[in-house]
Amino acid sequence: MMMTRRALFAGAILLASCAVLAAPKSAKKPGGLPRYGMQVFSDLCIHADSGEFGGQRITLQRFAEVDTVLYEYTAGGLSWPVVASDVNIDPRGQQLYFTVQPPDEDERTISGKLADGGRTLVLDGGYCGDEAVPMRLPLVTDFSRKAGACRACPVPKHKKEKEEEKPLLDSGSTTTAGL
Repeated sequence: MMMTRRALFAGAILLASCAVLAAPKSAKKPGGLPRYGMQVFSDLCIHADSGEFGGQRITLQRFAEVDTVLYEYTAGGLSWPVVASDVNIDPRGQQLYFTVQPPDEDERTISGKLADGGRTLVLDGGYCGDEAVPMRLPLVTDFSRKAGACRACPVPKHKKEKEEEKPLLDSGSTTTAGL
C-alpha cells in the first residue's frame, strides 16, 4: 500500500515534468517584439500654436510569412502611411531596421532598438535636428487616447555651451575693465 502511493506520487511528478517540458514556448522574448501580431510605436503630438500633428508613428505587423512596417511622419501635416521595404528584425526581437521612400524624398533606412522592457522604440539619432539625441517612440497601448501637446525641442548641447560661455566672458571682461 505504501509502495503504491509512492509509485503514484512519483508518476504524478514525472507526468507534470513532461507536461511542463512539452508546453509551447512563449512567442515573445522578454522585452522583445512578439513573433506574431501588431505593435504600434508613436510620439505623435499636436502643436499648440498651429493645431497640426508632429512626430511619427511606426506600425509593425508580424505574420508567419513576412514582417511589414507602415511608417507615418509629419511634414506640416500627418503623411499618408509609407509601406517599408527590406524589413529586418533580429531573432531576439530587440533591434530592427527598414527602408522607406516617402513621396518626393530620397530613400532612407530607419533603425532602432527596444528599450524599457519593450515599451519604447529608440530610433537612431535625429531628434529635433540633433543627431546626438535619439528619437524615443513609446509603445501605444491605449488607441482611444488623444494625442498630447508637443514639447519644445531642447537646446542643442553645442548651443547651450556657447550661451553659458558668453556670460562668463562678459563678466570676466567687465572685471578686468574695472581694474
